[in-house]
Amino acid sequence: MTTHQAEAIGRDRFAFGDNWLKFIELMDERRIEQAVASLTAALGVEDLSGRSFLDVGCGSGLFSLAARRLGARVHSFDYDPDSVAACSLLRDRYASREDWTVERGSILDEAYLAGLGTFDIVYSWGVLHHTGDMWGAIGAASALTEPGGSLFIAIYNDQGLASRVWWRIKRRYVQGGPLTRKSLLLGGKTYFRTRTAVANMAKRAVGEPVPSRVPRRGMSQGHDLVDWIGGFPFEVATPEQIFGFLHGRGFRLRFLKTCRGGLGCNEFVFTAPRTPRA
Repeated sequence: MTTHQAEAIGRDRFAFGDNWLKFIELMDERRIEQAVASLTAALGVEDLSGRSFLDVGCGSGLFSLAARRLGARVHSFDYDPDSVAACSLLRDRYASREDWTVERGSILDEAYLAGLGTFDIVYSWGVLHHTGDMWGAIGAASALTEPGGSLFIAIYNDQGLASRVWWRIKRRYVQGGPLTRKSLLLGGKTYFRTRTAVANMAKRAVGEPVPSRVPRRGMSQGHDLVDWIGGFPFEVATPEQIFGFLHGRGFRLRFLKTCRGGLGCNEFVFTAPRTPRA
């Protein structure tokens, strides 16, 4: 990791782990089942027995737990020590330490990555764009994927001007005090509620079904809001940029779920080349 990259991670960084420690107090079997369903739908398999699973930036550890429930050997790591604590606590509550390692590490730390080896499935949902070096992080994650294995990543969609506005809001949040943060969270909550209400009204007007308010992927709307408003560093990419970057490294796109040009993450599952590239 270069000095610039280390500074990008350490300076003006949102306390992701603190948010995850609070989230796991809401954990229950329903959320775990939703996470398992989300993982199997994207990967196209319902059994990971005999496969190795690397969770890059494990956060709460929910998807590490989902992979373990599916039979995978799991290795979870995160740069944030509170995220490591959250993941460890979740493991101890719902699983065991057998075939599940949790430790602190950075996807930008070349020395740390050198000791990991490669994995059948490398998973990183909504993480690599928060490192301060998104393209370097995506490249590093791809290098950890076993030949013929799966790379499952989710990256914030590039909305142009809107993304630049969100970048400023997020930076303001991490630099501000308690009052500033509360104001930004309240403003964000009002914005998203109004946005959802208008969208639902439009759907009803044309006879389209209104989507359920059940949280996706087993997550929590409240904790997702805090993560979204405060999540900094913050980078974005178009689906075409992600595809071009990994296709140039020999990866083949197998699954794609976009946010239709809007706000949120585009999800990708790539298959690594069978023959490692030089």
